Amino acid sequence: MFNKYLPKLDVHGEISQTADLLVSEFIAENYLLGEKKILIIHGIGNGTLKKAVHELLSKNKLVLNYKLDMFNIGVTIVDLEDNN
Repeated sequence: MFNKYLPKLDVHGEISQTADLLVSEFIAENYLLGEKKILIIHGIGNGTLKKAVHELLSKNKLVLNYKLDMFNIGVTIVDLEDNN
């Protein structure tokens, strides 16, 4: 599966505010590196962290789109804008 080769950030277990900061930095760094696709691991839990991560992704101008991994709903696949 292609996902194991993508840059990934694991924020499950973090509070929403910390996860927001980590995810924002991870997106910016990978955009500068020219990555087109990244993974955010938020876990399943009660869905609070997933909701916070998705809200952040929906507002980030470097994010083209995002979706849950169909094989693991504790992971979100993010497509980033092209930095060229």
